[in-house]
Parts: sequence; C-alpha cells; structure tokens
Amino acid sequence: MHIVVCVKAVPSSTEVKMDPVTHTIVRDGRESVVNPFDAAALEVALAIKDERAAAGEGCRVSVLSMGIPATEALLRDGIARGASDALLLSDRAFAGADTLATSYALSCGIRELGSASMSDAAASGAPERGESAPGPSLPDLILCGKMAVDGDTAQIGPELAGLFDMPCVTDVRELVAIGRGRVTVRHATDAGIELVEVPLPAVLTVAKDIAQPRMPSIAGVRVAAGAPVAVLSAARVQADPARSGLAGSPTQVVRSFVPERSDACEVLEGSVPEQAARIIALAEEAGL
Repeated sequence: MHIVVCVKAVPSSTEVKMDPVTHTIVRDGRESVVNPFDAAALEVALAIKDERAAAGEGCRVSVLSMGIPATEALLRDGIARGASDALLLSDRAFAGADTLATSYALSCGIRELGSASMSDAAASGAPERGESAPGPSLPDLILCGKMAVDGDTAQIGPELAGLFDMPCVTDVRELVAIGRGRVTVRHATDAGIELVEVPLPAVLTVAKDIAQPRMPSIAGVRVAAGAPVAVLSAARVQADPARSGLAGSPTQVVRSFVPERSDACEVLEGSVPEQAARIIALAEEAGL
C-alpha cells in the first residue's frame, strides 16, 4: 500500500507579513511549522503503516509539500516520525499559487512519487488479495488536513480528488477500517457524524483531533538526518507553466490590510425612543 500525505508549512504565529505587491503571505521559513491538520493526517498514515507492519504487510508513507527550500526540514521531521520518503516541490514558478494551482502542483508531485525512480527509493508493499492495484502513478490513499490554519479554504483535498477522479471524504473524524480495496470512516456533516465506505484509491481530509501526532524517536531522527529528500523543480515534474503559480491562479487577492480598530464609544442617553433614533442615525452615518 502506498499513502501520500500532503503537508503545508504555515506561520508558527498569527503575526504574518503580506507582500504589498503580490498580496501573498511572505514565507521566509524561519518560523514555520507543519499545519496542525496535516500533522494529524500524517499520524493517521503512520498508524496504518504500523498496523500493516504488525500484520507482516508493507506500507509506504510519502510526505509531499510545495514550498520554499526551508520546508525540507519539516519534511525531514516527517521521516523522523516514521514516513518512508519525502518530496518537496520548490520553484519560483510555483509562487503565488491559489488552491487550484497548488492542487495541480501537488498532483504533479504525486505522480512523481508514483514513478519508477521514486518507488525504487522506498519499499512499498503489494496490494492485499482481492484489492485492485491503483494506476501506475497513483497511490492507494491521499491524506490531507481538512484545511490550513493560514487559509481556511479546505479546498486542496477535494480538488486533488477531482484531478485524479477519486472519491473524497472530508472532515474525517475516525478511520474505522481500511483494506480489501475499501476504506471506512466517520466524518462530520451539517447533519451530524456519518459512517461512509468508499473504494480505494481515495482522498481523505482529516480533522485536527483525529489523532495525536507522535514524537520522533532518537533512531528516527538519525534516519531522517541521512535520508534523501527529493527537491524538484516545476520543469522536473513536468508542470505546465500556464497552470502553475500566479499564472495558473484564477483567484487572486486584490487587496490585503489590517483592519483599523478603535475603542471609542458613545454613551446613549435619553428615553428609549431617543436612544433608538440615535442608533438608527449612527447606522446610517456608517452606511449600514
């Protein structure tokens, strides 16, 4: 089984800087962490790997990200926690991507992870009996966090599912079972928690509280220190320039700003009708 976990580097605090020209977040990598939702997704993948290892079956967990070169350290941390291998897409051509362009870039990375060269670099188990093998370049399972804390769009997982024509289950709260070509999960909906089963390959986006991420072991840190992390350009993964970065982003931020705040207040006096009339006047002055 091959599982790909998509992770994103996000600011470690709410104090973020915006580029005044591109209106995108300035990512210098100095104070970045793995998006907490993605960290939970990685733990789900590692738990599956542990279960299959206990049953004597192979499982390859690949960690994938698109970002600046400093993101490599976060991917190496994923290997320290138990991931099999990692791939970083890093290129100026990817800069300024919206969710559609990001999903496209990640899809190129996922196909690269399924190529012969990447597959040979990490051990991967054979499918179970009765379990159909995925296409030559697609994993059995793609895991994403439900959303990123610096964007809150929750679009990457569903967009990847659309690009690969895979079933997608969002906001997964519990992975009930996986095997024999199917995965069963409980996920949140507007109507409550729903139990669903979908065929593999599939895409799941998980809630932050689905699992508590494990800490890397000393042995894992030593393995990660010497493990190769592939850092590939847009050209290397054959990404279409017209679908990458700002050029491939149909949605763009027109303006970003910090809202002005004021603690000024007005005490309304007089009778209730007089106070109501003053509230109406204030609303009209504010253009409400």
